[in-house]
Amino acid sequence: MKKRLNITEAMMKDQELLLMTEESTNLTELSPAGQMLVDSDQLSFIYLAEQDGDYTYITIPEKTWSVLKEGLAAGATVSLSNGSSQVELVSFKEEMEYLIENIKGNSNYGDEMVGKVELIF
Repeated sequence: MKKRLNITEAMMKDQELLLMTEESTNLTELSPAGQMLVDSDQLSFIYLAEQDGDYTYITIPEKTWSVLKEGLAAGATVSLSNGSSQVELVSFKEEMEYLIENIKGNSNYGDEMVGKVELIF
């Protein structure tokens, strides 16, 4: 069964983009997979991580995209944080840039997703 971690907030701290999740989330056994997907229905990007031999979907909603854009432009390191610990999300920048370019003008992702990505990024 796939587990979902929802990003509740994104913030820049020095040269790091922090994607915040619930404080109760245990990050110690989470292994970043370096791959991303798109959930057009939920207007979210999804970063894949592994835990206990199964995928964990880290859901990055539209409300965080403007800070995401700022972090990407600054070349910031991207990490998942629960407030007390964090893990770097490897290949995040490359995966996001690829998805953004692929989504622009591509109706396969749905008009709403395309419109939001084109507006923000």
